[in-house]
Amino acid sequence: MKNRTLGDLINEYIKQVQQATELLEYSFETKDILELWWTNKIPRCGVLTDGVEYELHGVGCSVYLTDRCIDFDYGPGGRVDGFDPWRLYMYACETPQQHKKYTDMKLLEHEFNEYLEKGKVRKIEGSMSNLYFIQP
Repeated sequence: MKNRTLGDLINEYIKQVQQATELLEYSFETKDILELWWTNKIPRCGVLTDGVEYELHGVGCSVYLTDRCIDFDYGPGGRVDGFDPWRLYMYACETPQQHKKYTDMKLLEHEFNEYLEKGKVRKIEGSMSNLYFIQP
């Protein structure tokens, strides 16, 4: 297996979040999942298609797939392509066969800080979100 980079981890995590949110949106027929929860139209925890479980929290959700848990927060405007070092670390720990290097939080934070310094990732200015986004 080739050496996986932090960029590989970020891209795979975002792809998995997008798939998880598609399941939520398909099941509830809307993109406004948090609004449904906050207005008591759906339960905080439940089961989606094919027995996939979900658990809403704060401004995010954990989706329990067959082989891993995808935990994410909704970003500004309902974006789902945001991440932070902790969520990347948790995802790496869920998929150590692909991302063993990043099961070391100190190493992950070091490389993440390098990405910040190089301008590869950033926060959205003026946003209260703690999420980072890939800088095009």
